[in-house]
Amino acid sequence: MGNFSIALSGLDADSTALNTIGNNLANLNTTAYKGQNTSFEDLFYQQIGQSGSGDPIQAGSGTKVGATTTDFSEGTLLPDANANTSDMALDGSGFFLVEQNGQQSLTRAGNFTVANNGSLITQDGQNVLGYPAVAGVVNTNTNPQAITLPVGATEGAQATQNISITANLNSGATVGTTFTSPLQVFDSLGQSHQATVTYDKTGTNTWSYAVTLPAGGSTGTPLNNTGTLTFDTNGNLTSPTGSVTGISFPGMADGASDLTFNWNLNGLNNTGSTPTITQLASANSNGAAPTDGFTSGNYTGFTVDPSGVIQAQFSNGNKETIGQVAVATVTNVQGLVAVGGNNFQTTAASGQAVAGVAGTGGRGTVDDSALEQSNVNISTEFSNLIVAQRAFEANSKTVTTFDTISQDVIGMIR
Repeated sequence: MGNFSIALSGLDADSTALNTIGNNLANLNTTAYKGQNTSFEDLFYQQIGQSGSGDPIQAGSGTKVGATTTDFSEGTLLPDANANTSDMALDGSGFFLVEQNGQQSLTRAGNFTVANNGSLITQDGQNVLGYPAVAGVVNTNTNPQAITLPVGATEGAQATQNISITANLNSGATVGTTFTSPLQVFDSLGQSHQATVTYDKTGTNTWSYAVTLPAGGSTGTPLNNTGTLTFDTNGNLTSPTGSVTGISFPGMADGASDLTFNWNLNGLNNTGSTPTITQLASANSNGAAPTDGFTSGNYTGFTVDPSGVIQAQFSNGNKETIGQVAVATVTNVQGLVAVGGNNFQTTAASGQAVAGVAGTGGRGTVDDSALEQSNVNISTEFSNLIVAQRAFEANSKTVTTFDTISQDVIGMIR
């Protein structure tokens, strides 16, 4: 009888709805899970006659699942209690791009981890893709590739090549007054040396200077390490200008190469508009004394900024840009197909994934040490569960009613 098939179609559709709700509730704590909804539509109709006015008389044939849609709204972003920098969340639209065995997928779940070989991977071992960096400069004009962190790497030492000193020399000091500025420099082996710049007032608006290393630091005769600083009536340094080049200490006692550096008078990179040493009517004072040298350091971890740029950190305090996380978008997110493992793949309906940089082209930004939570609303799901249960029970009642009628008809035949 056709009436049985009508009720059975309702039971089948309600079973799908119940499965969808159950799956949502099962994934209530799944990282970045996106809840789904089931919608129904009626089946074809049979016209069994016409009314007196000519209106069609139709009998329906049941229902079916019309679509399952995914709610791609953003879940709550929660900071990682352990401040794990390999955990990332996207604040806004887009997906992380991952790959395994040549198959690319999209995911919102940023609960990544670092493999023993330094690869940034998902919980299922997929490689997280991004843009590589060469000499600290990210190249986004290339296809995204697996991100690898310098686990176990050691950054070599760099000898000091440039120094800068911020100081004020008291214009009211008497001739013969001396003042010193401490300065930390590094040789080619990464050994630290506490250099000293000694100023000696020799006359009005003039001070002599001498750059020295501690006794025994070098065995050769220093070069270009002495000179005279001249100031104008406003306390501005007029000579020398730009930088003092070629300050050198040959024959380093620890076997390092000759220590040679420049004294940049307008800042470490000589980018300032005025000299950093002045002569004003205030006490002698020292400020910052930055240098560009450093000792060797071991890899200790990494950080990710909102644009997805990854910087490796070393025990010597240095940071090095090693890449940038790729963020992909698609034209129609409802066209994506869920393949499990928190992943989606593109289809003809979704369009191809377009990779780019976080914070551009409508893409969200990256929150480091945070995870996106499931967007399932438990209250809504329980309400939907009650409705689906009632619908299933109603269709079950329809089946038993039709069964009773069938038994009555059979009884009439007997």
